[in-house]
Amino acid sequence: MKRIIGLSLFLCTLIILTACNKDKEIEDTGAPVPIAVDLSVTEQVAVNETVVMEAIVTQGDEKVEDAYEVVYEVWEEGKKSDGEMIESTNEKNGLYSAETSFDHDGVFNVQVHVTARDMHMMPKAVVTVGEGAVENADNGDADHGTTEGFSMHFMEPENVKINDETELMLHLQVDGHPFEEARVRYEIWTDNTPDNHTWIDTEELVPGEYTAKYTFKSAESFHVQIHVEDKEGLHEHEEYEVVVGE
Repeated sequence: MKRIIGLSLFLCTLIILTACNKDKEIEDTGAPVPIAVDLSVTEQVAVNETVVMEAIVTQGDEKVEDAYEVVYEVWEEGKKSDGEMIESTNEKNGLYSAETSFDHDGVFNVQVHVTARDMHMMPKAVVTVGEGAVENADNGDADHGTTEGFSMHFMEPENVKINDETELMLHLQVDGHPFEEARVRYEIWTDNTPDNHTWIDTEELVPGEYTAKYTFKSAESFHVQIHVEDKEGLHEHEEYEVVVGE
């Protein structure tokens, strides 16, 4: 009887250890915990009053203090091309802050672009200044992103040199989550070659991150227009300028 009981205990212990090992394997081989960004912005201000912008970046229970980039993009509703990028201050303990102000009534968008630990998030908030939107305002330069919650962020390359291979990277999100399986293409041309446009397909190696490599053959300004499409009929585009040096 003692032998049977001993054998039973041994088998139970073996089963428990095997289960623990499998759980550990799942933990070791599982996907990394995604980063999270809690954006806080002053929602209602007077003209020329300071707008405080704060983002708390976390990964699970850990406060992320080593983010690669945290920058605030600010623009008036309907005038995204006239917006500005504001660098943040790392306040430690996962907090990245910045301030701005607006010199006239209107509705303004604040979007924080956070790149940390090979992941990217870009939540957005809205600020009402003074009396808010002006009726019958000219919105000829309407924002892109007719799909609700859709946003894109092009990582504009810096110090681009002629004949050097350059990585072009775009992040897409919908409602704060990576927008996957889109068709993203870069259309590239110059003012000197208006009828010669080069089209480049991208790869999505990371969810919501679309990259391609291109070698610029001349030292001048290039137009880079990004086209985003999906199976549901979405088609968004934004244009940027890339200056290539010698």
